[in-house]
Amino acid sequence: MPACVRRSRLRPAVYKQTMSVTKVGLVKALQKYLVNPPARAAIDLGLLPTHALVETKGRKSGLPRRTPVGNGLTGDTFWIVAEHGHKAAYVRNIEADPRVRVKVRGRWRRGVAHLLEDDDPAARLRSIGRRVNGLGVRAFGTDLLTVRIDLDR
Repeated sequence: MPACVRRSRLRPAVYKQTMSVTKVGLVKALQKYLVNPPARAAIDLGLLPTHALVETKGRKSGLPRRTPVGNGLTGDTFWIVAEHGHKAAYVRNIEADPRVRVKVRGRWRRGVAHLLEDDDPAARLRSIGRRVNGLGVRAFGTDLLTVRIDLDR
């Protein structure tokens, strides 16, 4: 097989990998500096009832880290579909310490988070029922991962 044919077969894989890395970096930067700061403030003020805050403990600093997420409250369970899976900072914080707090509907609740590798994140998004949030997660996500938080009563 000619070398030019072999090289052309590699290009889509390399292109896809490069696009994925670029997409993750771009989305993370937009969220960290542009989207999350006003979203955190709006959730704190109760102006964004379709979203919640998840507070983890920084795996290196030990300081509280608050991340806006879609409101996935179902009874005493809170569901999240992480857009970037294990690459998300709050997921890495959960891996280090699964004890978290969730601020939903103006109230903080403590709980323990579990990363569900075998769960179907797309089906979970549909079951949560937050269409707009689900569209955003699917559009911007690169490696979806389901997180279940069992909240204290």
